[in-house]
Amino acid sequence: MAIVGIESLLYGVDDVALCKRFFEDFGLKACSSSDEMVEFQVDEGSRVVLRSGSDLSLPKSSLNGSGVREVVWGVDTGKSLEALVTEVGRDREITRDADGTAHFLTDCGLPMALRIFRKRSLLGAPDAVNAPGMVNRMNTHRKWRKRALPRTIQHVVFTTPAFESAYKFFCDRLGFRISDLQKGYGAYLRADGAINHHNLLLLNANLPFPEFDGTARFHHANFGVEDIDEIMVGANHMERCGWPKSVLGLGRHRIDSALFYYLPSPTGGEAEYGADGDYVDDSWVPRFWEEPLFGYLTFAHNLPAFFQRPPAWKFSYLEDREGGAPLHDH
Repeated sequence: MAIVGIESLLYGVDDVALCKRFFEDFGLKACSSSDEMVEFQVDEGSRVVLRSGSDLSLPKSSLNGSGVREVVWGVDTGKSLEALVTEVGRDREITRDADGTAHFLTDCGLPMALRIFRKRSLLGAPDAVNAPGMVNRMNTHRKWRKRALPRTIQHVVFTTPAFESAYKFFCDRLGFRISDLQKGYGAYLRADGAINHHNLLLLNANLPFPEFDGTARFHHANFGVEDIDEIMVGANHMERCGWPKSVLGLGRHRIDSALFYYLPSPTGGEAEYGADGDYVDDSWVPRFWEEPLFGYLTFAHNLPAFFQRPPAWKFSYLEDREGGAPLHDH
């Protein structure tokens, strides 16, 4: 075990005060705050840090626009940290902080860091689900919630113009595992010490979607909540607070089974409530999705134009693909 997940996301934003209000309404708890910097912490110990986009201390990188400007990956032990630093430092510059945090750029120019992280254990108590012929909740109502309170940072997503090669750096040099690959679309990667379906998604920056302009950009971060009720209580609260509505609304991805609700964020990109995603380990068999849209959605409340026609049910397993698993077939 080495990388256990996301220790922190460092944002560079246009308006620190506005973004602080957004994340407070979203359900994050500020643990320190000033005019120049705000820090939030979720129950597992992971952090969101907001700084002004003009802050000269922000890492220089290939990223364009506002949003996450550095991902700090949490490492389980000092021994693991030094082994990773030695491996990454073979062919690139690494800078170290006084606490040992190691900063570097990936092959595709994304700013990353490594830091020892004691992730806290979480206890969940989702309500039992009733269904026709299966009664799991008798004479007991579901929890009545006031707010969504995210407890974990589950994954972060970037667009990159070289996603076919970019994901290999994370696997070959940082020990990430491939969970799934979508043809021409993206690579879903799990840290070796985590069981989330993915902690990092690298998307093709040349996809024909709004704000995909062929450059590296922050896309969104996923914050884990308990269930569908908490997602929608959070979404309703954000709407009451006057924040812009989600484009897709409530939906579920097929590729990791997760419920989602994306909200446009003044930080740049989106903030996502997520729940009920797949957990996997090294016995998981990665898949290759020949029809990317089949993997993307099971359903969405606001059906997008590109999903009006149901996609073909088509995927395969990477281990069954002759000669490996190219992201583009010809």
